[in-house]
Formats: sequence, structure tokens, C-alpha cells
Amino acid sequence: MPLSVPLDRAAPWLLRALWVVLPFTVGPVLGDALDAASRPVQVVAATGLWAAWGAGAVASAVALPLALTALRVLAPAVVACAVAAALGGHASPLAIGWAAVVLGWAYSPLIGARWVNGPAYPNERRFLLRAPGTLLCGPLAVVWAAAVAGVAAGPLLLAARVWVGGVIACVIGLPLAAVLLRGVHDLSRRWLVFVPAGIVLHDPLTVVDPVLFRRQTVTRLGPAPAGALDLTQKAPGLALEITLDDETELALVRPGRRLGESVKATRMLVTPTRPGAVLDEARRRRLPVD
Repeated sequence: MPLSVPLDRAAPWLLRALWVVLPFTVGPVLGDALDAASRPVQVVAATGLWAAWGAGAVASAVALPLALTALRVLAPAVVACAVAAALGGHASPLAIGWAAVVLGWAYSPLIGARWVNGPAYPNERRFLLRAPGTLLCGPLAVVWAAAVAGVAAGPLLLAARVWVGGVIACVIGLPLAAVLLRGVHDLSRRWLVFVPAGIVLHDPLTVVDPVLFRRQTVTRLGPAPAGALDLTQKAPGLALEITLDDETELALVRPGRRLGESVKATRMLVTPTRPGAVLDEARRRRLPVD
């Protein structure tokens, strides 16, 4: 039996185990780092940390795209907290190492595949697309940091009795965080979906509405040569080409255009996180694979 089969099944349980143990691996150093803070700050910070851990525990137990977004927002925050504690004189190789493992596993393709398929119909199979390369170069980290700061800054400032700054941070930061996190959630909603009728491109960052490529029109699915319509958003990794026997119309997302930009193409490029699994699924559904 291939190793990938049991690993697919074990991936969610391993993630849950890693997350459940966080209070015993990262928790002690965070507690030490808060010792010098005032009592109100300690209470607010501890409440926030436990709330974040609880949200992550729920997200690790419920396979949904929204839960995937929560995990991929909270896991980097765990690393950031462990590193901040270390910079404050409370270094712990165990805490940093464990947080890094949680981060890596939360972002693994196996977890992404399981979580986006949680609410899928029995006859469909979703494959997560890689994040756009232009976002990975820096903007995504800035958006994440602004969202996390928007949630945490206001309550901590109020606990520290910085009343004006705390009120301003809450009034501005919380709505800003909601907007930013909604944008981040779109990364968990970018899929290539196999359905009985063919292949659906569901990508709110690229196309205005999901596009169905009917199975009778698909003439090839395989590694991409040059010259096709690039829908990868410059995502790193192996791009796959979908070739059709006739032109199909797509409404591409364009800033400032509610209906997008209409284009026609017979060849499209996508970059799934697991291209090999995509080709295996296409073969299973008897689609032409090169």
C-alpha cells in the first residue's frame, strides 16, 4: 500500500495532537513572558491565548475551508508568540520547535486537501490551488500581521489603561481585521473541482464566477507548455494545463470592474498544491491526461 494513503488518513489526527499539546510546550514560556506585565494585561493576554487555542482546537477537529483559514492564521501567531518570548529573554527550543512543526503541518498540502473537501458532495473532489506568487512575496505576511494586530492591540491597550489608544485601536483595528481576514479566507476557496459533468475552476481571486469545463470538451490535462491563458496568479510550483476542443468564456477578476473582464480561451493554466493527485483523479474519472 502506498505510504500516501495512511498518511492522508493520519494527517488530521496528527494536527489535532500537535495542537492539543501546545499549552504544555509553548504555554509555559508565554506564561513566563507575561510575569512582568500588570495583572489586567496578564488576564486579557491569557484569555486571548486560551481563546485562540480553543478556536484552533475546534478548527483542527472540523474539516471546513473556514477552519483551514483559522488554522493558517493562528499557526503563524503561535510561532510569533514563541519567538517574541525568546526575544524577551524566555527562550525555549522546545516551544519554538513545536510551534514551527505546527505551522508546517497546518500549511501542508495534505491538511489543505482534507479541509477543503470536508463539505464537498460525495461525487466531487476539490483540489486546493497554490497562493498567488505576488502575495507570497510579502503582502500576505503584512496582511496577516495587520489582522492579528487589529484583533489583539485594542484589548491589550485597554488592559494597560491606555484608554485613548485602546479605544482607537478597537474602533479601527477590529473592523480592519475582519476585512483582511475575509480576504485571506479567499485563499482557502481557490479550488480545481472534479464533478461528474467535468472540471470546475472555483477561484474568487481569478474568475468572477466558477467556470465549468465540460468533460466532453476537455482534450488534455497535463503539465503546461507555454502559450496558454495563465490563471495561476504567478503561484510557485508545477502548473497544469486544461485544454478544450472549443473556446470557453471566462470573466476574469479585475479591480474596479464588478463584472470582470471577459476573455475566451481553449487553454488555461492552474497550479494546484498536489498536481500529481489532480492527474490521478483525472485518470480515475477517465479524463484525457498527458
